[in-house]
Amino acid sequence: MQITNISEAKAQLSSLIERVSSGEDIIIGKAGKPVARLIRYENNRRPRRPGALKGKIKIAEDFDELPDDIASEFGMEIK
Repeated sequence: MQITNISEAKAQLSSLIERVSSGEDIIIGKAGKPVARLIRYENNRRPRRPGALKGKIKIAEDFDELPDDIASEFGMEIK
């Protein structure tokens, strides 16, 4: 694991990214103290599966109806 300061990291960003992509971790420091770590990005997300919650979510019959007090605040006619 290499430790580099911010100005060196700016000047050598392309080469640092190449090293990170091959598996090396890079620590970036400011005033001699570590403040950031460059690591290789790994996409661990599973693809979304449409319909995975089918049958598990129920919507109330009156879902689209506003309560009278809220409807009157919006200037809507109360039934």
